[in-house]
Amino acid sequence: FNPITTIEFSVPELSTGSVAIYDIQGRKVETLLTGEILQGKHTIQWNASAFASGIYFIFLDSRGNIKNQKVVLMK
Repeated sequence: FNPITTIEFSVPELSTGSVAIYDIQGRKVETLLTGEILQGKHTIQWNASAFASGIYFIFLDSRGNIKNQKVVLMK
């Protein structure tokens, strides 16, 4: 992607969680969402224009259920 990507996810019930971005070295570089997440489908955009090209990981943590997705930022 370059430099904006859309992140889509769904949660089966109201939960507390977060969506965060990590770099290839495992450092958290940005938190996109934290707190209560309503049941249903959600869409978040990540504008990575301030970040260097490379591999990043999107982590969704909802009630301890962690999902991740690798993305590649190419400028």
